[in-house]
Amino acid sequence: MALRTREQYIEDLSKMNDNLYCNGEKLNRLDPKLEGCINVLAKSYELAADPKNAELFLAKSHLTGETINRFCHIHQSTEDLHKKQDMTRFYCNQIGTCCRRCMGTDAANAVNAVSYEAQKRPGAKTTYYDNFLKWLKNFQDKDLIASCAQTDVKGDRLKRPSEQVDPDQYVHVVEEREDGIVVSGAKLHISEAIISDEIIVMPTRSLEKGEEAYAVSFAIPSDSPGIKQIVHIRDLRKREHFEKGFTPGYSDSYIIFDNTFIPWDRVFLCGETDLGGILALLFSLFHRHSYSGCKPATLDYTIGLASLAAEINGIKKAKHVKKILSDLIMIGELGYAAGYTASDLGKPEVSIGGKSIPFGPGGYIPNVIYANVGRCLSGENVWHEMEMLCDLAGGFPATFPYEKDIVNPETKEYMEKYLKRNQDISVEDQIKFWLQFADFCVSSSGATTSYGAYHGGGSPIMEQIAITSQYNIKARENIARQLAGMSIPEKK
Repeated sequence: MALRTREQYIEDLSKMNDNLYCNGEKLNRLDPKLEGCINVLAKSYELAADPKNAELFLAKSHLTGETINRFCHIHQSTEDLHKKQDMTRFYCNQIGTCCRRCMGTDAANAVNAVSYEAQKRPGAKTTYYDNFLKWLKNFQDKDLIASCAQTDVKGDRLKRPSEQVDPDQYVHVVEEREDGIVVSGAKLHISEAIISDEIIVMPTRSLEKGEEAYAVSFAIPSDSPGIKQIVHIRDLRKREHFEKGFTPGYSDSYIIFDNTFIPWDRVFLCGETDLGGILALLFSLFHRHSYSGCKPATLDYTIGLASLAAEINGIKKAKHVKKILSDLIMIGELGYAAGYTASDLGKPEVSIGGKSIPFGPGGYIPNVIYANVGRCLSGENVWHEMEMLCDLAGGFPATFPYEKDIVNPETKEYMEKYLKRNQDISVEDQIKFWLQFADFCVSSSGATTSYGAYHGGGSPIMEQIAITSQYNIKARENIARQLAGMSIPEKK
């Protein structure tokens, strides 16, 4: 089987072990509270099954030549990078939120390159790349979903992993055995790990000599009895009378590794500190490139909300509305353009110290500058976008009545009278719009989404560091020196 259906995905969830804990209870993966979360990931199977979407959602495996889901693919060309970006934008437009299947794709592409380099090292502890290819073939054949567990708890954030009082503040190897390794620690903020088939674990930062135990990467089934997931679910308020077009959900986990055994054939890195840092950066790079698809999609949705809010409020022709709409369009399309350029300039190379070097077995890696520029631009504008929506909507969404008050026979007539603003749009459509607007802007789920849009893939400061460390600023200094008639220093 190379392509899984929505029904098969949900059936497979029903067979998984229960290692989930939420609000003091043990949770089943088909618990009704997870319906919205499952809707989001299941949609990827529906979209891939539609022949109209084949060009975006399907790819040819470089391992087997079989047709596979693009979310299981290793990018083999700039065209693959372009299609991943466009697929992500299209997918997110169908669900009105982050697709959350990109983490596994981005992690797999990063591990593909790093495990290859690790296996070439003299004294490699296992066949890292062969292990990954074995894992990848199963991943592609069964059309699985993976989450990426990168972010560590980090403890005292001014101290390095090896300086922590409690070493478990970063996931690390506590024992190497003949049959595998034992790891301990926790990863947090891990999106949809509860309804993923696999979890890919990797370092969260650069590492130094003496921190070999923290340079570890592996894959583990998400229902493994060797881990526990402490889950936070952020569902939207259930609709009873005004049905949504699509009902999403969101969850994230603390993943607890308490002396958890990992067999060697699932280990992709173990002790190579320099490659551990590169793996952390490579996943971030691939994931920031994914943002150039999902964040423009969020802006597509935001622009629609902004324009409709102005229309319903009767201010569509006001000058400041055009300014707001143009600002939103520019943010979204500049982010997309940066990502598209990152795709077009992609190579099977990594950038270290501003110099590109061949890296990995030939998989294509997006350009580091443009991927980070697009992600930084998107992240920095998250709260400004909310400010613009607030400007157009006023306080209406924050105090909008409950559904039952809108349909209550004793209050229905008043509600319909005072909730109707534009006489040319039915009051029912206006009510549905403001309920949707409130979900996006002022619900707990909406607030979480804004935090995720700002921090996911690295906060803007991390992109700024990547941009300035990899960009050739010296060459620009020399342009200024030449035009000013200054001497140009010789290269050292």
